[in-house]
Amino acid sequence: MDVGRRIRALRMERGISLSELARLAGVGKATLSGLENGVRNPTLETLYAITAQLGVPLTAVLSAPEQTPTVRGAAVGATLLEVFHDRDATYELYRMRVSPGPAQLSPAHQAGVTEHVTVFSGVLRAGPVDAPSTAGPGEYLRWTSDMPHSYAAVGDDEVRASLLLRYPRPSTPDS
Repeated sequence: MDVGRRIRALRMERGISLSELARLAGVGKATLSGLENGVRNPTLETLYAITAQLGVPLTAVLSAPEQTPTVRGAAVGATLLEVFHDRDATYELYRMRVSPGPAQLSPAHQAGVTEHVTVFSGVLRAGPVDAPSTAGPGEYLRWTSDMPHSYAAVGDDEVRASLLLRYPRPSTPDS
């Protein structure tokens, strides 16, 4: 997997040491070193924590979109469907499944990132940890995800949904 190589390149481009990125992302230095060296498989939660500190969308470290990478966390499996770019933001569209059982905690993304979820089946409780919302089939949730947030299937049925993440582009002097 090229994820580790991409993480290392982004870290080095930013002049951040392995120790500093591990501290900022809240992951163990050995874990981050193992990811960069390709000997550890990252969880979704770990990848989000690292990419938030690097200031990049998750897709910046995943395989090419044509390979439709799937990432998994404690409760969520998400398959990348498309990456869109416009002048102001990058968007990642995922097919998402949330398994019944314990909730998945997702670390904060970089400032201004929003998540948009449309539920197709099951009932989902998701959003900021201190104020999640619930949606059933045909309903939609949106929140700013620059704070810890969670996903949980309500009841015994798996949730099937789409997840759209919007990452604002940093402003430049030309914009």
